[in-house]
Amino acid sequence: LLFSTAANVLEEDSMEQDIESPVTIHQPKLPKQAREDLPKNIGKECAKRKIQRYVRKDGKCNVHHGNVRETYRYLTDIFTTLVDLKWRFNLLIFVMVYTVTWLFFGMIWWLIAYMRGDMDHIGDSTWTPCVSNLNGFVSAFLFSIETETTIGYGYRVITDKCPEGIILLLVQSVLGSIVNAFMVGCMFVKISQPKKRAETLVFSTNAVISMRDGKLCLMFRVGDLRNSHIVEASIRAKLIKSKQTKEGEFIPLNQTDINVGYYTGDDRLFLVSPLIISHEINQQSPFWEISKAQLPKEELEIVVILEGMVEATGMTCQARSSYITSEILWGYRFTPVLTLEDGFYEVDYNSFHETYETNTPVYSAKELAEMASRAELPLTWSVSSKLDQHAELETEEEEKNQEDQNERNGDVANLENESKV
Repeated sequence: LLFSTAANVLEEDSMEQDIESPVTIHQPKLPKQAREDLPKNIGKECAKRKIQRYVRKDGKCNVHHGNVRETYRYLTDIFTTLVDLKWRFNLLIFVMVYTVTWLFFGMIWWLIAYMRGDMDHIGDSTWTPCVSNLNGFVSAFLFSIETETTIGYGYRVITDKCPEGIILLLVQSVLGSIVNAFMVGCMFVKISQPKKRAETLVFSTNAVISMRDGKLCLMFRVGDLRNSHIVEASIRAKLIKSKQTKEGEFIPLNQTDINVGYYTGDDRLFLVSPLIISHEINQQSPFWEISKAQLPKEELEIVVILEGMVEATGMTCQARSSYITSEILWGYRFTPVLTLEDGFYEVDYNSFHETYETNTPVYSAKELAEMASRAELPLTWSVSSKLDQHAELETEEEEKNQEDQNERNGDVANLENESKV
């Protein structure tokens, strides 16, 4: 009992020390060779980890820029920096800019009145102040707001006996116009950004792989929810996968183009109704050697990009989505969503993401091509072998005929010699 209680006390002390200790020990990053030699349980835990996306399903890029030392570059393009800020920061800066300019020029108006002695002659009808009815900082601040916003209540008015006030009035009017143009321009651009238009461009939840026209194809579906269409719409696809070159260089998140009809013009869309985008898996495709059993083992991501011009505003719009290996269904097709009604076509978006299973070989496109070539080989071999056998039989028959002819000639010659004797 004493030993057990002592052990419990030691364990509690060690736990309290671990909890109260502010020092955290970070495990060092191991090289690839060392990671391969880890115990199997750790390897299983790593295998169960969630695949990190490069582009999320909503189209936002899952990349954060860290250790940017040249932060002054953001200030050189302050307009774009303000437009890219979130709405709460943008509104805060909008209010702060106007408030700071009003306070700044209000302070200068108050200093001018104080230095000229206008504060000492309040209520004196014989004294001509720089700004009439200005009796403190609050009134100077209100006069600054009226000057910059051109409200013009008419109670506080600048006089012609104050040249420094006239110069300040000109400076504040010009700077106020610049501030108005800059801030209103930022707000207008931020409001009219086509990012919200991209939310009405939808992509199918899953991509599918099945046969189309006798060829193995990778397909996904795109659609537009609005009646105002996207003009000059085009579709692109990228394969995001790490690779290692022949020289041993490791390239993380290497981008490879996926042909979705660039040479045939199928990548330029007339997006009136939902369309199925197809990628033929051929020798130039990065999926050439991937089979159904190998697909879940691949760590890859397909990023699809739909670009076009908004018909209502004329601004360029871009919508993005991505598919990881768990979202690529082998042996499925998309359910049709377009039906013919009385005088028009109707799109049922309830079935936009639905798929159904179809007969699809589990082999890769390379293996299917090799199997097709092997299926043709026996036919050509049998024909050629039969031709060779026929030719051999013909030569043998000719040789036999020649021997028979020689024998006959020999018999005739013998008969002639006997007759002569």
